[in-house]
Amino acid sequence: MSFQPIVPASGLVGWNFLERTYETQTEVFNSSVVITRDTEYFEANISKVQSAEDLVSDRRLMRVALGAFGLQDDINNTYFIRKILEEGTIEPGSLANKMSDSRYADFSEAFGFDLGIANTQLSDFADKIIAKYRAQEFEIAVGEQDEDMRLALNAQRELTELAESDASERARWFQIMGNTPLRTVMETALGLPDSFAQIDLDQQLEVFTEKAKQQLGMDSISDLSDDETMNKLVERFLLRSQVSNFASTNSASIALTLLQA
Repeated sequence: MSFQPIVPASGLVGWNFLERTYETQTEVFNSSVVITRDTEYFEANISKVQSAEDLVSDRRLMRVALGAFGLQDDINNTYFIRKILEEGTIEPGSLANKMSDSRYADFSEAFGFDLGIANTQLSDFADKIIAKYRAQEFEIAVGEQDEDMRLALNAQRELTELAESDASERARWFQIMGNTPLRTVMETALGLPDSFAQIDLDQQLEVFTEKAKQQLGMDSISDLSDDETMNKLVERFLLRSQVSNFASTNSASIALTLLQA
């Protein structure tokens, strides 16, 4: 039986425990038979891949490649994934750039099959993808017990990377807005309603930046590289989500009581 992450409670109590034990828990998780088998195969074979066709033809490589970007549900969509990879991200009109979910562009850019030589030939490529895959798999395992914890872990990891990127401020915000898990965390932490996603994108950007400034003291996405700012974001997300879940459960309980009366 594979190791299951330990999450003793929901909300901030569970989060604080998870943070304290993260290094130990991930070390044990990464040494499991399934993770070890997947990552060793990827490390040994990814450098042989020189085209999108090569990659989608190998399901074991695809499992790690897609899993590293949270796209594991697309493993059977080989034609779609091949097109995402072959068109790349250099051309603005490519399929990956047209997708509302920015993870597809991140995935395509990472492999670089639209370049002269694919990134799979780089000496550190396997290590980078494997690190992302391990993190994603651990987060999935945590999410089986508490989805909010999974979202918080993912946000902490991906937003830190985004904060350290050299993309423009506008581009970084649009990456958050186009990434469903990150958007969920940001919207919840800032107290924005589900209907917020229906308004004009430029208006959304304006509201996001204004609310982030007011509630988190953020002048830029780069501020999320600061532990205090990141902790504030995660704590607000967990607290607001817990309150929302409690309210929904309580309302359902009241409705059930009335129906049974």
